[in-house]
Amino acid sequence: MTQRFSLRAALLASAIAFAPAAFAETPADVLVVAAQIDDIISLDPAQAFEFSGIEVDNNLYDRLVDFDPLDLNAGIKPSIAQSWEISEDGKTIVLTLREDVKFQSGNPLRAEDAAWSLQRAVKLNLGPAFILTQFGFTAENAEQTITADGNKLTLQLDKPYAVSLVLNCLANNVGNIIDKETVLANVQGDDYGNAWLSSNSAGSGPYSLTAWKPNEQVQLTAFEGYWGEAPAMKRVIVRNVQESAAQRLLLEQGDIDIARNLTPTDIEGVSANEGIKIATEPRGRILYMGLSQKDPLLQKPEVIEAMKYLVDYQGIQDSFLKGIFKTHQNIVPEGYLGASDENPYSYDVEKAKKILTDAGITSGTIKTVVRDIREYVDVAQTLQASMAQAGLTLEIQQMTGAQVLDAYRARQVPIFIGEWGPDYADPQTNVSTFALNANNADDAKLSELAWRNSWAVPEEMQAKVAAAVVENDSDKRKQMYLDIQQEYREIAPIVPLFQRVGQDGVRKNVDHWTAGGAVASVYYRQITKSE
Repeated sequence: MTQRFSLRAALLASAIAFAPAAFAETPADVLVVAAQIDDIISLDPAQAFEFSGIEVDNNLYDRLVDFDPLDLNAGIKPSIAQSWEISEDGKTIVLTLREDVKFQSGNPLRAEDAAWSLQRAVKLNLGPAFILTQFGFTAENAEQTITADGNKLTLQLDKPYAVSLVLNCLANNVGNIIDKETVLANVQGDDYGNAWLSSNSAGSGPYSLTAWKPNEQVQLTAFEGYWGEAPAMKRVIVRNVQESAAQRLLLEQGDIDIARNLTPTDIEGVSANEGIKIATEPRGRILYMGLSQKDPLLQKPEVIEAMKYLVDYQGIQDSFLKGIFKTHQNIVPEGYLGASDENPYSYDVEKAKKILTDAGITSGTIKTVVRDIREYVDVAQTLQASMAQAGLTLEIQQMTGAQVLDAYRARQVPIFIGEWGPDYADPQTNVSTFALNANNADDAKLSELAWRNSWAVPEEMQAKVAAAVVENDSDKRKQMYLDIQQEYREIAPIVPLFQRVGQDGVRKNVDHWTAGGAVASVYYRQITKSE
């Protein structure tokens, strides 16, 4: 009995010793963030393609052009490139760079560094390289099509594109400017410094990388030689905290300033705390329903139309997706050029039933697999119930994310329910995947969602998408995307349902926090704390 009591007392004392102090407060010049950052694979801008890694890189590097973190609606603005000129044929872009910028190593940032950074990304040809190679850059021609002369960087495109598209792509993580000399000193074989840059930084951004411990935390330190306004937060610590309940506790105690992954229940709970505010922003990710055109039943236009009336948009939005998704029946997310706010479909089982019976369809069974994420499963089960009312049977099998994606990429999922996130801040990133399919053959093995759902997109629609890519008048380009989406809503078997909404818990003394809205560009340089 004595031994058992002593052990219990020791454990209690240990817990108290290591427990965070109640109602603690982070230092005035330190920002502490809790988030799920176990997705970081590499911090090399030519490789990083996960949300958390890109967020870190945003603060380590500068780009030729960028967004104003406090006014994302303003669009692209000059950054390291002070200005740019377009040739008459639209195929050459010359950017003039600032000459007062230094890397964190002390080396001057040159146009040569910018050219090498882009060439490097193309030659490595890792995940995000396609954002650059879509303009005709290849490993073989990169040194001839991406060149530097003095403080000018010249890009030779394979054809004229909408300038806004090119600039939006340069504002992507793959466009970060890297310190050429520092990286060359850390090259291993022919890896262009990839191994070293995976866990180190060589940028000119407002912060330098102090430490990254996978699955634990990232630490950043303000760069005193930063060319822009000095950040108020001298240190930023991002802690990997997986559970919403743990993030909420840390936030309420004051041990962190921002909680990034709170559930709707915990958001509601912390909302009552006078010391906490909720930052709500739309994200670019679209939750959609893909109806495979390999399935004989789903091939019928009447079934495609009926399915759009069998989703309980309002009921789902107001219940298990409350606060984290909003109805959005369009392929361009809110916050992007050409986004539409038209949501013409509503839950109407009787209408769906009439559409089906008029087409002679009174029954049918469809099998599907769903990733074992609660939101996706709940949507699938709700759809299953409404389909049953219309005489259709949906058989659901849950699988891991990897299993579902393998089947989906092999075009073996009749009804897919999941999310798509933009690769860069331009409408083309979504329109090209939802509404382009260059080759609908099984052996084409394309990555576009249209191909994964075996949809042979009408040639007329694909021609309209191609025309929008090269339109330089922003107003005309916007209308082109609106027109494409109107037609898309009527005929497409890939059905956008909801747009994700981000909700972050923030201590009330933290000002100017933004998670980047739909563009998802997280910056720390503008954040301040009030007393």
